[in-house]
Amino acid sequence: MTINQRVNKLRELMKDRGITAYIVNTADPHQSEYVADYYKGRVWISGFTGSAGTVVITQEEAILWTDGRYFIQAENQLAGSEYKLFKMRIPGFPTYTEWLKAKLNDGDSLGFDGKTFSESSVENLEKEFKEKKIKFVDEFDLVGEIWEERPRLSKEEAFLHEIKYTGKTGREKIEDVRTEMKNRGVDYFLLGSLDDIAWLYNIRGKDVENNPVIISYGLISMDKAYLFTDKDKINAEVETFLNENGVEVAEYEEVADYVKAIDKNSKVFLDKNKINRWLYKSIPSECKIISETNITTKLKGIKNPAEIENQSNAYIKDGVALVKFFHWLDKNVGNIPVTEMSAQDKLLEFRKEQEGFIEPSFGTISAYRENAAMMHYSASENSNAEIKKEGLYLVDSGGQYYDGTTDITRTMVMGPITDEEKRDFTLTLKAHINLGNARFLYGATGHSLDVLARYPLWQEGIDYKCGTGHGVGFLLNVHEGPHGFAMVANTVVLEAGMIVTIEPGVYKEGSHGVRIENVAVVQEDILTDSGQFMKFETISFVPIDLEGIDVGLLTENERTWLNEYHKDVFSKLSSYLNDEERAWLKEETRSI
Repeated sequence: MTINQRVNKLRELMKDRGITAYIVNTADPHQSEYVADYYKGRVWISGFTGSAGTVVITQEEAILWTDGRYFIQAENQLAGSEYKLFKMRIPGFPTYTEWLKAKLNDGDSLGFDGKTFSESSVENLEKEFKEKKIKFVDEFDLVGEIWEERPRLSKEEAFLHEIKYTGKTGREKIEDVRTEMKNRGVDYFLLGSLDDIAWLYNIRGKDVENNPVIISYGLISMDKAYLFTDKDKINAEVETFLNENGVEVAEYEEVADYVKAIDKNSKVFLDKNKINRWLYKSIPSECKIISETNITTKLKGIKNPAEIENQSNAYIKDGVALVKFFHWLDKNVGNIPVTEMSAQDKLLEFRKEQEGFIEPSFGTISAYRENAAMMHYSASENSNAEIKKEGLYLVDSGGQYYDGTTDITRTMVMGPITDEEKRDFTLTLKAHINLGNARFLYGATGHSLDVLARYPLWQEGIDYKCGTGHGVGFLLNVHEGPHGFAMVANTVVLEAGMIVTIEPGVYKEGSHGVRIENVAVVQEDILTDSGQFMKFETISFVPIDLEGIDVGLLTENERTWLNEYHKDVFSKLSSYLNDEERAWLKEETRSI
């Protein structure tokens, strides 16, 4: 079927069910950032493959909403279909709820799949439409009903994450959760987010590409802990391990029956942003609901000493792979054909050589020249530039290792660059150093510190339309809350043990993009009469291309920071390289 034929099939079902407008979001039942192919219904119904977007279909119109990362991609992929693109956060384009409010009349019905909509999103819709008599129909996955050859859910077995990596047993983590439950006076903790469940029970899986999680729910009481998942994925070793840690395993769909059986006088803790509408409706109406950020999200955001040590080891391996890759790139570009896709394939080869490597931690961004101006660019057969001995090449990539999750970006100078490109590269470095080298008073949030990275760019009238950094999981999701750097409000205090990226950039459409990303651990610094001060300790080590730097724009302190960083890069990585690679790294980390 063509895209338009799919839309018309959906409209037939809508008419049969009495649905005036139908929303197709980008989500699974666990509100994951990245979803299994089985849940990519928005991609199937629209043809737009970006990671974020919402479709609304009526009998007359089909519209896709997405954000600024994907405007160019969406316009290309929607071409030839009846879809219209509405650009999020751009003047002149209403939000999808504003558009629906204008289109729907009293007595109309609004449909969506309650398993992929969080309870909070549905409650927001209810508020939006409280002035109108709109019926909500949340029990149908209409796209699933017409989706031919829908991908199957994974049957890959779950695996253990051993204590030598995690530093705490699952039983110990569950007791930590119960302590928090007791402090809050709650009887049950209902858990829907996949990374929280995997972290809590010390298991991992292969149900979502690049995200080592298993599709599951969790339910914790003061004396019981349950894992609801496809039991075919739980082999005898994993089940024994879970049972030894006080976890009982039940089938995935049984979660609603267990939740319905909760004592009606209970207090239930959950995060409405992470529990879907379908499961939320299973909770007895008499229960008192306490909705906040998941207890586990806050606990896993602060890494224990074993996690930090292992994560640091993973970054050494990753640094070795990247140095080998950049050395290979330096030798081969101009001598053999090298494209964005062949380059990212070569980088994956070097990562696979590292002990404990499992898979990439996200889809590699391998972007040459103007392609790097698209922050979330993905090379494909239709867009696969050849890398030449000129201009800038940006690679943002990471790996999943048994001892941690990595994420790092470097922008490489492939040959002659313009004065503007060199200035932008240098400004990005200054922005990176300004935040990464900061001393700050305990109590600061990523929101309050974000300006430190933007300041050197703002002085030149430049900004980037994304956050400056995010938390990183531990053999889990590469984007992890609750902390991060962004201009949007975030009240989460930066605590010792939190791991976070620092990745400012400059993006100029049709020309070039520059991003320099390292990963750091929040640590205590000096204690004075003013209080406890904190700092960042960098744990990722890859050279920053000196050919991109206008040294005259750097302060003495910035040059000192760069020279000291490069000393650490050479010291930590050189012993893992052959003689030729080591000589190359020595030159790349020379003092300036």
